[in-house]
Amino acid sequence: MSDALQASAIFAAVERAMRGQPIIDMHTHLYPPTFGTPDPNTGGKIDASGMLLWGSDELLTYHYLVAEVYRVVPASRLPYAEFWKMSKPQQADHIWKHLFQERSPISEACRGVLTTIQKLGLDPTDTPESWRNHFAQQDASAHIDTVMRIANVTSITMTNAVFDDNERNRWLANKNVGSDPRFTAVLRIDPILRDYPMAAKKMSEWGYNVQPEIGQPSIEEARRFLRDWLDRTQGIYVAVSLPPEFRYPAEGSDPVAGAGQTMLDQVVLPVCAERGLPFAMMIGSRLKVNPELRDGGDAEAKADIVSLQNLCRQFPKNKFFVTMLARENQHELAVTARKFGNLMVFGCWWFLNNPSLIDEITRMRMELLGTSFIPQHSDARVLDQLIYKWEHSRQLIGKVLADKYADLHSAGWPITTKAIERDVKLLVHDNFINFLKI
Repeated sequence: MSDALQASAIFAAVERAMRGQPIIDMHTHLYPPTFGTPDPNTGGKIDASGMLLWGSDELLTYHYLVAEVYRVVPASRLPYAEFWKMSKPQQADHIWKHLFQERSPISEACRGVLTTIQKLGLDPTDTPESWRNHFAQQDASAHIDTVMRIANVTSITMTNAVFDDNERNRWLANKNVGSDPRFTAVLRIDPILRDYPMAAKKMSEWGYNVQPEIGQPSIEEARRFLRDWLDRTQGIYVAVSLPPEFRYPAEGSDPVAGAGQTMLDQVVLPVCAERGLPFAMMIGSRLKVNPELRDGGDAEAKADIVSLQNLCRQFPKNKFFVTMLARENQHELAVTARKFGNLMVFGCWWFLNNPSLIDEITRMRMELLGTSFIPQHSDARVLDQLIYKWEHSRQLIGKVLADKYADLHSAGWPITTKAIERDVKLLVHDNFINFLKI
């Protein structure tokens, strides 16, 4: 082929394609300004329970860094309660001092702050105080546009936890709260599967005839609840985070697990199938291993892949987005995806979002699945994190892809710029869109 690339040109072509391809970020914890912001630098009314987090102080006090700073300044020196009493700038300055000034900021979480600050045009060797002055001059909505432009992200997928009163009340108070075209909604329903008694109590309080003892009326009313909230949010999929102990079918006599399975079998999956929506399962998080760290106190453990296989086999009309938290699950998950076309593997989640593991996992997935998976999502909780998470991931995914093209070239297969651009678009854009549509 006359347009085939020489081996020496492949890496540069992949790099250009990765940088030029707009991304759909399929899972974040980000929100538009209509959800409120607790950041006083917006110039508007401060909303202490606001959900849009942005700015340098939020970057520096991200829970990864809170956990990391307690590695070097233990609770015996700074009790957790004293840290949480600090103002956000005081927390940020504490983390800056101990993780950036008194040692090299080698960890991925630290490096991410520096990449983000640099890409925003600021000096990463400057002080948090100078960064605050910059963010104080920004408008929140305009800053979203800036971050999305730098990250080359065209659509941000939210996580909309309907059982969280703060979020639920925002949807009820403002019918346009989710209308920002830059954001799409996802209905998060963890308590229905993980704590049915609590979920039933809430739904009953909200006017749905859902009882603690599950019968057909409760099933129908829980379905109505899901349909109502899918209509309200226009959610593009339904999501849940599950512990490593999750089993399907449920084991033993635990009534909570049994009730969760009934809700999964008779409410969640039927409504998803009815609406043609994928059900996303993020499996393997062990919550509050150290509750004193708050959001930073969760851990991970190996989950059960057979339970996922059972679900994919028993519900062939349902579509499943799945990511697993433990490194030990990744090979089994990729092999399972080879067996079930209704399973889409996505992302390197949470503790896997480190360069060495992204490289390892992406290589293994490409070798087993070709380009038929979604290599990454940002899982960003602070808006500005979109910059570093996608800057780093583009580099890592691109390097793996270039190596695979080099292997193909050695085997006599022609590599073209057009083919590279097609494959990159599949990985970071079209695979997600196409799975939503099938």
